Amino acid sequence: MTSHQNTQTMKPATAAKKLGVYLEATPAEFQEGVVSRSELNELQANPPAWLQELRKNGPHPRPVVAQRLGISIAGLARGGITDPLTTEQIEALRQELPEWLAKERATQAEVRKETVRIKERDAERARRDENA
Repeated sequence: MTSHQNTQTMKPATAAKKLGVYLEATPAEFQEGVVSRSELNELQANPPAWLQELRKNGPHPRPVVAQRLGISIAGLARGGITDPLTTEQIEALRQELPEWLAKERATQAEVRKETVRIKERDAERARRDENA
C-alpha cells in the first residue's frame, strides 16, 4: 500500500495573515489563487519584491499596526483605528502620541506585567507542589 501526500493548500487570506500583510494590497494573482504550504515557505524564505515592499511600507493589517504601536488590536479599535495603516502613518502616530495611544500603551504595559506576575506565581506553586 502506497501513501501519496496531498498538497496542503490555504486560502489567500490565510496565507496573507501568516505573512503579516494586508490581503487587498497583494498582487491579483496572489489574491485569486490558492497557496500551498511549500509556496508559503518559499515566500517566507525568499520574499519577492512585492512582499518586501508590503512588509516595509504597508499598508499593514491591524495586528501588525497594533504590534508596531505597542498596543492591542482592541486598543486600536478604541482609538478609532479600523483601517490598515502605512508605515508612514504609524510613524506619524508614534510622533504625535495622541492621548488614546499613550493610554493604550500604558494599559498594554500593565497587561504584560500582570502576565509575568501570574506566570511567576504559577511557577512558584508548581515548585511547591513538587517539593510537597
